[in-house]
Amino acid sequence: MLNLILLQAETAADPAQGNQWSFWIMMVLIFVVFYFFMIRPQTKRQKELQKQRESMKKGDKVVTAGGIYGEIKEVQDNAFIITIAKEVTIKVSKESVFLDAAEAQVEEKK
Repeated sequence: MLNLILLQAETAADPAQGNQWSFWIMMVLIFVVFYFFMIRPQTKRQKELQKQRESMKKGDKVVTAGGIYGEIKEVQDNAFIITIAKEVTIKVSKESVFLDAAEAQVEEKK
């Protein structure tokens, strides 16, 4: 009788081992899907945005993250000096500046 119980315990352990493998395979597949649909496109967008910010120069029309429209007056290491009105300038971090949509379309056509 004891042998029968031990035999049942051993056979019950085998399907659990298979379930464990399928769990890890599913986890890897979920990570791969997550990488290709979430992480990779975001990284690509970040690189394009960084390249766009590096190419900004004096005279470009830009929009800040706060929604302020202006024109770049001066480029510094980590910031832009932006003219937003006649004789009104502000200093804005490079990370919070985007090319104006109309300006970006004109540059793409060139």
